[in-house]
Amino acid sequence: MAKADLKHTAFVTVLAAVALLIAPSFLETYTLTILVVYGLLALSLGLIWGFGGILCFGQAAFYGLGAYTYAVAALNIGESTIPFFLGVLMPLLFAALLGAMMFYGRLSDVYLGVITLVVTLIFFKFMNATAGPEYVLGTARLGGFNGIPGFQTLNVPGDPDAYILGDAFYYFTAFVLLLVYVFVRWLIASPFGRVAVGIRENEQRIELMGYDARLRKTVLFAVGGGIAGLAGTLFASWAEIVTPGLFSLSQSAEIIIWCIVGGLGTLVGPVIGAMVLGYLKFVLGQQSVIDNTLILGLVLILFVVLLPRGIVPSLGSAFRSFQGAIRRRSRKTPRRRRRRQADV
Repeated sequence: MAKADLKHTAFVTVLAAVALLIAPSFLETYTLTILVVYGLLALSLGLIWGFGGILCFGQAAFYGLGAYTYAVAALNIGESTIPFFLGVLMPLLFAALLGAMMFYGRLSDVYLGVITLVVTLIFFKFMNATAGPEYVLGTARLGGFNGIPGFQTLNVPGDPDAYILGDAFYYFTAFVLLLVYVFVRWLIASPFGRVAVGIRENEQRIELMGYDARLRKTVLFAVGGGIAGLAGTLFASWAEIVTPGLFSLSQSAEIIIWCIVGGLGTLVGPVIGAMVLGYLKFVLGQQSVIDNTLILGLVLILFVVLLPRGIVPSLGSAFRSFQGAIRRRSRKTPRRRRRRQADV
């Protein structure tokens, strides 16, 4: 990682850590935890879409798969350490397999979006149809539309009775978000990441330079799936229940909206977009006058019209313009003083 990238990563990480530390002074950690999970989920799509140019409509599939994997493994094992890692590994491997099929099959972006959407809907339909007693994995019943409740939530490794709850769970999820952000920044700044960005800009040119674009897109897609599975694992431990709603079409659409509102081509943008819209959804959920989906749709339309680049890129452009104006002003001031001295 170059020195400039290192400084930028350190600055953003420290700033985010301070914000996450003082956030409990304004909101309950229970609400903040789910906002952090949403931020992690948005980061997974922000990576593969914003830097790999891969628009995935099925990020909710990896999210739900991670949650269900954790719940089933936790019920069978009775401890959270191994299920936690399985909740990341299973979506990562599934994303790698799905990505290899799509990218080595030379599918266009349109078909790629359709396939990822169909995979999500298949998971949604299948999980809703697993209410019968025959749908059992070990000691865990899938439960159909009722989902899977009553599994072991996150605990201290090796001690199933030492649960990580409340404030401790919030700080753990915040630490995970910061850790994943640093990892993703490192990945993008590495030669692998720079080639992946080049593929986003011109895949044919990258292949003519001798790089295997299909392999790099598959790896990037798998990493995004693993991060989404990690978010699903944390959600399962937070909610203490997993349901087929995790695979719903509305969940997939929300993730895309978070990234658009926050700003593509950045890592911080999707996280901020997810937290802002997630909190808006939480506030609107306390009333029944206006439908949440309608509000989110209006927010998306307004941002596309007024801030098409998203929150973070627009703020960055405004800040750079402000800096440029200050510099031009400071350059003009000495000249005026010199002219006055000459007149005297």
